[in-house]
Amino acid sequence: MSLALDDLRVRSLGACEYDSPFAEMLSTKRTSPHYVAEDDRVLVDDTVSVLLSHGVPIDQVPSFEAAGPRKKIYFDPAETTVGIVTCGGLCPGLNDVIRGIVQELTEHYRVKRIVGFRNGFKGLAKDARNSVTDLTLDAVRDINNDGGTILGSSRGAQDPDEMVDSLLIHEVDVLFVIGGDGSMRGAMRLVERVDERELDISVVGVPKTIDNDLPYTDQSFGFQTAFARATDFIASVFIESQAAEHGVGIVKLMGRHSGFIACYAALSVNEANFVLIPEVPFGLDGDDGLLCRVENRLREHGQVVIVVAEGAGQDLLECDGAKDASGNDKLGDIGLFLKDRITDRLTEVGLAPTVRYLDPSYAIRSVAANAYDSVYCVRLAHAAVHAAMAGRTQTVVVRWRRRFVHVPMALITGHRNQVDPDGDLWMSVLEATGQPATFGR
Repeated sequence: MSLALDDLRVRSLGACEYDSPFAEMLSTKRTSPHYVAEDDRVLVDDTVSVLLSHGVPIDQVPSFEAAGPRKKIYFDPAETTVGIVTCGGLCPGLNDVIRGIVQELTEHYRVKRIVGFRNGFKGLAKDARNSVTDLTLDAVRDINNDGGTILGSSRGAQDPDEMVDSLLIHEVDVLFVIGGDGSMRGAMRLVERVDERELDISVVGVPKTIDNDLPYTDQSFGFQTAFARATDFIASVFIESQAAEHGVGIVKLMGRHSGFIACYAALSVNEANFVLIPEVPFGLDGDDGLLCRVENRLREHGQVVIVVAEGAGQDLLECDGAKDASGNDKLGDIGLFLKDRITDRLTEVGLAPTVRYLDPSYAIRSVAANAYDSVYCVRLAHAAVHAAMAGRTQTVVVRWRRRFVHVPMALITGHRNQVDPDGDLWMSVLEATGQPATFGR
């Protein structure tokens, strides 16, 4: 995707006039890791060939605004009310982000009030706007030890005018939206109404997706926890298939459009013989098809383990075009489809299998974040607070090339990050499993 510097500019509500509570901590040296100058930028692509190909002055090379505390901030903390909402499916680390935001706002910025809107954007709708939760340090003290979100969540859009009205009723100056690409689109619609009504409200996102399919970010929070948890299920079906005659283990993992969880989990436990992802189509029939390959593997080794992402092989299934509450196509169940087809094929050739099929989707997304993701979530929370208090809006905070940066919401929702079939990650999967690059296509 070709980007110009103007595509990467982050909106600000106006000039920053208030001293930051971090002013005494911020060094005057530009080299200090605590100091973020207003003109500090992080390159989108730092490879030499790409930089040279732009042919523009260095100050026009595509780059992101660096995240972090500023010396001056836009909002007066003593007069600032903050809202937080969590939207979409669950993901490890949601509570960590909530806790990090509340702690930063309370202990350092000392804002007037922090409220949580319950059950996603539904909590901002007219019928639910009076059920807000006050988020104090005591309220969030131990929530990082639990999976899920203390605020609840939901999918689907709400009337943006009703949501703006709710913000005004609760005198909210800053709203943090923690959610996926659909939630960020909802946040953008909310910002449009805020602009139309000429209101001084900042909307900042902390984007999440368990599938790791966010563009312009090194990795989405919760992803490491998710694929680590998934390895337990792959190990389980490996043991089950090893102990059974003609044992077949199938694990279906989350990954609607991107197969990162399947790839990383399979590489971690290194017991999968076939990994199937949405980015790489596969065929079932013929001498080079998946069914024949599974049969050959079973004859040679007596067992086989298959890891499949939920969005893989959808072209093989009959789908009715139905949509979920977020507007996504409802997927066919590729796991059960493969279980039936593989069972039929092996039975036909005299290898009646013992199949162990696991779908741990909810088990891997509902757990508490591991230590790595907990740290990552806290740092994202801090970056989000600094951005909002400095008057940034319609932006999200992510980590890019090991730096925390501000990315316009329009970019983070513009496309999905996917496994490159010609990239080094997929090559590692092919090397680890020994599977062919293609199946019967």
